[in-house]
Amino acid sequence: MSKGRDFGQKLVAILVIFAMLGLLGLPLTVILFFAVVVFFVWRAVDRSEQHETRRVFEFYLAAHEILRDDGRRWFGFEINEVISNGEAVLHAMTDAPPLVHYALGALYLRAGDYSAAAEHLSYVCEDEHADESRLTSPSSELRRYVSILRRLEREPADGPLTIAAVRSLERARAAQAAALLADARAKADAPHAPQLVQPRAAEERTASARFDHAATKLPRADADESAHAAPPTVPPPIAEVLRDLYEEEKKTA
Repeated sequence: MSKGRDFGQKLVAILVIFAMLGLLGLPLTVILFFAVVVFFVWRAVDRSEQHETRRVFEFYLAAHEILRDDGRRWFGFEINEVISNGEAVLHAMTDAPPLVHYALGALYLRAGDYSAAAEHLSYVCEDEHADESRLTSPSSELRRYVSILRRLEREPADGPLTIAAVRSLERARAAQAAALLADARAKADAPHAPQLVQPRAAEERTASARFDHAATKLPRADADESAHAAPPTVPPPIAEVLRDLYEEEKKTA
């Protein structure tokens, strides 16, 4: 209902502006042309702004679904996609809600990126700008976000799953943010565990060791043959050969 009232108020304002232009004596065709142009520009800008704000609440829904403890096992690429959506929200808003930082920190911790988790969670727990009461100069994006959030809080039936996700994340932020930050810092500062040998490399090393062990037990055929073979005969000196030939020639003569 509040959304309909906002739309009606904007429409009345536009009609008043064009009525004033008509009183100034502008032709009706020119007024209609500008009316059509302004309408399409306004609709395009409004849809873009709504999409940016809706993306924040879609991120809350996806983050809450992953972070709640219901025994479901999530693939790594699913968590990374939700993290990418949260980072896109931070880049689109100059003063993103602190709840976005908490959800991102918890997701990074779940994904194993402890440094990024500690960065976002430290902002939530230690930075004064993470206190909503200190945000007194909001951007237009934050104003629009808060407007939709308050409307959902007043009328939960408009988005029951969304407001339930927001409330659950807020409770988890209040109860677990400090503990998650300590866990992320401890894991980020811990020495890296030694890398495990890849299964294929381990199999190749085992096979090579077995081959070497078996090779040491095989009989050395070449060594045995050389040990039992007769020693090589040394040819007689050339002088003896010539002398024998000379004596044989004398006998035959």
